[in-house]
Order: sequence, then C-alpha cells, then structure tokens
Amino acid sequence: MHHVEEMIGTSPAMCVVFDLVHKVAKTDMPVLITGETGTGKELIARAIHEQSLREQGPFVPINCGAIPETLLESELFGHEQGAFTGAVQRKKGRLEGAARGTLLLDEVGDLLSSLQVKLLRFLQEGTFERVGGQETLHVEARIIGATNVDLKAAIEKKRFREDLYYRLGVLQIHLPPLRERGEDTLLMAMRFLRYAADSNRRAIWGYTSEALQAIRTYHWPGNVRELNNRVRRAVIMAEGREITPHDLGLTRETTQEGGDPLDSLKVAQRRIEVEMIVKAISLHRGNLTRVARDLDVSRTTLYRKLREYNLQSLVPPVHHPVPSAFPIETLS
Repeated sequence: MHHVEEMIGTSPAMCVVFDLVHKVAKTDMPVLITGETGTGKELIARAIHEQSLREQGPFVPINCGAIPETLLESELFGHEQGAFTGAVQRKKGRLEGAARGTLLLDEVGDLLSSLQVKLLRFLQEGTFERVGGQETLHVEARIIGATNVDLKAAIEKKRFREDLYYRLGVLQIHLPPLRERGEDTLLMAMRFLRYAADSNRRAIWGYTSEALQAIRTYHWPGNVRELNNRVRRAVIMAEGREITPHDLGLTRETTQEGGDPLDSLKVAQRRIEVEMIVKAISLHRGNLTRVARDLDVSRTTLYRKLREYNLQSLVPPVHHPVPSAFPIETLS
C-alpha cells in the first residue's frame, strides 16, 4: 500500500497512480500529469521530485494560468535589464531557479503559443534566452507539466502544439476524480479531520454515521481540495465532538443516494471492509479494543487489516499499541 503526503488510498485507480510515481521518479524524462481541478496534481509532482535523484535540488512550481500573459514569459525565463518598461535590473526566471531540480508547469495548457515554442526548444536542447537577452543559457532541470485541459482537444483547435504535447508527455500520469476513488474518500476525510482537529486544538473524535454516508454519496466536484476545505470548515463550525452533515455543508439535496456501480467481489469486499473499519474507528474514537469487538474480529485480525488498508494513521497514538509482530510500515 502506498501514499503520497496527504493522498492515501486503497482503490485500484490510486494504486496505479502511486506505482507510476515510483517508476517515473527514477527517470529524468518530462512528465505530464492530467486530472480535474483539485485532484492533487501538485502533490503528485512533489512526490516525483522527492523520490528522484533530484530530491536535494529545488522544486519550483509556477501556475501558468494565474500569471498575466504579459508577465509570464519573464517570470518563466527571466529578463535582462531594460528589456521592457520597469525592467530596471536583470532577473532570473523560475527555470533558472529550478537548476538541478524540478520545474512544475501547472496549468501548462494555458501557455501562449510563443511560450510553447520556447518551452519546446528547452525540452529538446536544454537552452533558452532571457527576455531581451542575446546570451544562450543552459539549465539542467526536469520539467513536469500539469493540466486539467484536454490537450488532445486543444491540439485539434490549434491551441496547443502537437510536438510539445508528445515531447512533454513522454511519461503521463492521470489522476482520477475523487468520485471514482471509492473508499479512498472516507480515508482522506478521516486523515483531514485528524490534521484539522490537531491544528485547531479541537477535541473532535470523528463523524456521525450520517456524515460518513453523506461523504460517501456526495459527488465532490471540487475533488480532494473541496473535501479538505469542507472538513477544515466543519472542525471550526462543529458544536459537538462529532462532525455532522450540517457541519460539512452537505444536505440531502447535495448528496445522491443510489446503488454503487457493480464491482468485482474482491473490490467490493475491500470497499465494504474499509467503510466498516472507518465507521467503527470514528464511532469508538480510535479505541481498537471496542472496534475489534463491534466488528467481531480479533485484535490480531484488526491490526492486519489496518496495515493492509493503510489505516494506521487514522487511529490516535494513545489507542494504537500495535504489537511488534505487526509493525507499521513507513511508505513513501
């Protein structure tokens, strides 16, 4: 079982993502990370950097969609003194700042065509010039692109260069939306609750059964970012020791009841077991003796399931005396 910082999961879709992270981190090739807004693309990019040979170098992110078009070229490639009005001195760009490290081009699909040409040249030759400069510079940096745009559709509309797409997307990782991650939603909800409760010094023990059901059935259009924000808000707004649907801002109108898609027996068994364990941990505030009793399993079996599904971090340390025969695995 793997996890990436705040991203944990047992779903087949995320296991594929975590395996890909480990594989691509061993190379220096460009990587293209795709997925809806809020799925955790920057977290995946950071994980690739931290597991690579460049981990001692800088990780430099730049959001190509958040910087005005007139400033983006200078921000990315730097500029020389007098290159334009206001350029009173030479400035190094983010690319130079990422030397011997990794540059993340977030929302790379928003790059202007002129900048796409300069980026393509860098990917091919490792060289570029600052805005207003004549000197050809060489920087040794790995490029990771991230986007929520369908780049193939953008290519058809002449908004993105096909040659850049294939150069940048030598290795690709697609992050599935939260609604397709099954039981992972509950795992992350519990993890976020622990973080938020600790940082705000609130004695919140878990979720009500109704809240867990609301979390599982909500569509999560904002994905992981929305889940994290709703949990943080709920910890502040909660009046009791458990989070309710009202605290989360989830009502019957926002959630959708209905049958789950047909799963294989193995997938269905895992999903049901994770949901029951998470509910029991929340109900009994991390007391594993009571959790094991209610689930009608031995503590040994419960410990094994906690390790198998990577649920150890959901249990407060005071209630987590895992015996030496069942050590907690540190995963990266």
